[in-house]
Amino acid sequence: MKHFAWIALVTLFFNCKNESKTVEETPVVVETPIVDETPVEEEVRVILEKPIVVRDVASVAIEGIFRDAAVSVRTLEILNDKSLAFAANNGLFGLNDPKTGMWQTSTKKQDDLNLNFRATGHTAQDFFMLTIESPALLYKTGSNGRMTLVYKEEGEGVFYDAMTFWDDKDGIAIGDSVNGCMSVIITRDGGATWKKLDCSQLPQAEAGEGAFAASNTNIKVLGNKVWFGTTHGNIYSSEDRGLTWSRVKTPIAKGSDTEGIYSIDFYDAKHGFAIGGDFKNPEQNVANKIRTSNGGKTWELVAENQLPGYSSCVQYVPNNGGKALIATSFNGIDFSKDSGDTWTHLSDAGFYTFRFLNDSIAYAAGDGKISKLTFREEDY
Repeated sequence: MKHFAWIALVTLFFNCKNESKTVEETPVVVETPIVDETPVEEEVRVILEKPIVVRDVASVAIEGIFRDAAVSVRTLEILNDKSLAFAANNGLFGLNDPKTGMWQTSTKKQDDLNLNFRATGHTAQDFFMLTIESPALLYKTGSNGRMTLVYKEEGEGVFYDAMTFWDDKDGIAIGDSVNGCMSVIITRDGGATWKKLDCSQLPQAEAGEGAFAASNTNIKVLGNKVWFGTTHGNIYSSEDRGLTWSRVKTPIAKGSDTEGIYSIDFYDAKHGFAIGGDFKNPEQNVANKIRTSNGGKTWELVAENQLPGYSSCVQYVPNNGGKALIATSFNGIDFSKDSGDTWTHLSDAGFYTFRFLNDSIAYAAGDGKISKLTFREEDY
């Protein structure tokens, strides 16, 4: 991109000519001006914000755009040019051109490992994909067009779950607890190098605490903030891009190894929503949906004993004032227009994860498929 700066140079010359004259002084009469002391009303500029109209979604149209029965896709990225990227199991990753609809896929091989990608991220320049268990391998697009290994971690308990970027320089990935704290790696140079935080920089983890690698959405960044949820119903947060951390206990159900927080999203710095449940008991809908209105300091249960049950992904609908939410799982798609108080089941089509392109179109991924979702205000 080229930037043009137009510079106008204006030179003004003032020539002052003083002439010597003989001046006859005459008395000067100074009149006192009459001042109108009536208060002057200041002009007040009123800026009216555009009213937010919450969409009442009645149905969703589902268009399949990728099929491969051998693939399980749990993470998607909508890149800056609106193209769609994914990484999956069996080392498969791919890129979709939105203009042509064509896919380019490739398989990443590393020794004799069967690579399982469940976390991805991107900057304006690069795409990143991270495998789950030891050895955890993080790749980025290289200058030669091939995926380049930029981080490797081996050891007992190593298991990475999600990643994202604040901007083109700072990024973060999180994983299960090792040696008494959650695993957190951070980059400050656009993903070229990554460093794992020492446990002295993080709150002590509960025994066996981890995170779910179900949708790459149990982490959220906004401004300088970051939040991520865990299997034990805790939410870790930082307000300074991972320099310092705090943790809060939420009321979300966490009675079994398959219960906890699966997905979290924030509409703004104050309003957030998290969802979970038990994928082994997906109909259970008690204590699996929580909401905050103070930036995550406290959380409250909502929609008790109501749809949806277990969900692996929840996202705020863009430009809807933090009122509209979509949740997905292998049991289908659900919608709320009142910040999660009540929900409507839109479809039985199952998806692990999804990302909004705008307030009416999203891309969703699941077992053997990627689809385009179009949310409609009327049945079709």
